[in-house]
Amino acid sequence: MAPHFDAVIVGAGFGGMGAAIALNELGLHNLAILEREDDLGGTWHVNRYPGLAVDIASVTYSYSFEPNPYWSRLFAPGAELKKYAEHVADKYDLRKYMRFDTVVTGAVWNSEEQLWTVSIADQEPVTARFLLTATGFLSQPHTPDIPGIDTFTGKIIHTTDWDDSYNLDGRTVAIIGTGATAVQLIPNLAKRAKELTVFQRTPIWVTPKIDTPIPRAVQRMFSVAPFTQRAARFVNTAILELIMVSAVLHFRQARLLNAVAASVAKLHLRTQVKDPDLRRKLTPDYDFGCKRPTFSNEYFRTFNKPHVRLETSTIERVESDGIVTVDGTKTTIDTLVLATGFNIWDVNFPAIDIVGREGRNLGKWWRENRFQAFEGISVPQFPNYLTLASPYSYSGLSYFTTIEVQMKHLRRVIREVLRRGATTFEVTEEANSNYLDRMTAKLGDSVFYQGNCQTARSYYFNQHGEAAILRPTSTVTALREASRFPLDSYNYA
Repeated sequence: MAPHFDAVIVGAGFGGMGAAIALNELGLHNLAILEREDDLGGTWHVNRYPGLAVDIASVTYSYSFEPNPYWSRLFAPGAELKKYAEHVADKYDLRKYMRFDTVVTGAVWNSEEQLWTVSIADQEPVTARFLLTATGFLSQPHTPDIPGIDTFTGKIIHTTDWDDSYNLDGRTVAIIGTGATAVQLIPNLAKRAKELTVFQRTPIWVTPKIDTPIPRAVQRMFSVAPFTQRAARFVNTAILELIMVSAVLHFRQARLLNAVAASVAKLHLRTQVKDPDLRRKLTPDYDFGCKRPTFSNEYFRTFNKPHVRLETSTIERVESDGIVTVDGTKTTIDTLVLATGFNIWDVNFPAIDIVGREGRNLGKWWRENRFQAFEGISVPQFPNYLTLASPYSYSGLSYFTTIEVQMKHLRRVIREVLRRGATTFEVTEEANSNYLDRMTAKLGDSVFYQGNCQTARSYYFNQHGEAAILRPTSTVTALREASRFPLDSYNYA
């Protein structure tokens, strides 16, 4: 039976668009990009909370092959990322493949017909020769299961479902969460709310943000002399590598560098918050890098404002008009903002049901065994399948590095399938095991295993206690390996 499509890509964010561009380069044009939202852009379409911006410099947070010389700031606001996504879709003519408001519920490998059957809510299933899931790392919002939250009679807003029509002026607001999203949002809430209470479970490492507008003259220079923007990208990437690879992934060998990074964050806190008790509450008691750090020049200062209060006591319950902590303190509010992050390990890996050969369910197999994927992209017993948001795949700090590593990998393996005239590819058990062992060994030097991470409550760690998101190599190494992995790591038939 001929499949409907050469490939189905689940997700119309930057990962899905990158996959489509790579497949087009291989001559595969019968594609479908299935997206549950009503437009493209992934997280940059879904998220629109006040203060939304990239936390990686814009020159790095973009495709290297499609630079944007017109970023307005070093750290571009979210609206510009959405516009950039639209530009990429239009330039590479990707909209014709996209089907919006299309919720993929699962996919099953048909061994007899050698194709994937993809199920879609309220629609007929489609079939494809290749299946690529590009659902992102942060696509399944987490709503905390706090007793009584369903009895709250005020307004509840999750950061991934921001209500632009709701007027925050003069409101009595509480926000739960102090991760990277909250660091951007809290200063903006404080500008409008009458009272703001921040419920912090775990403090976050925050360093200064060197953010300025990019002058028009520099934008013109980037446009007419693209090598200058490439140079800026190289410098920024090198700095990120120094922080991530050395201070975090090579913690055993670079404890001093890690301590320097933590000292910079502590000094930043000290210069912005004078109250020693408040500083103590805002200072992490885990090592730098156990939980993703972020940048801000406003976050700490916000807690100096008289109408902003930091609450570190554990929440016991939510009542109709407020939040009660375990010490009996009640905070009366009319608006509750949830900056509670995403559910990665329970529902995001993978974000849909994927069933491969012999009925192996990918999510069930990962959770009952270990999270694993060869080169962070393919899994044994899942023929013609590539998972673009997967264990041991995230390279560096910019998601675009991960995307481009995976683009190189998928081009190479599918080009080999086409060269051989094969129908299927599937990574071998041996190649997968060797990669898992290598990544695990390398992570043994990281802050996750050598440092103090017990109190971090980091989403880097899964239910097996493994920090299985990051690929513990430099981005240069990841890109090189994507171009040179042995082709016989796969079986072709």
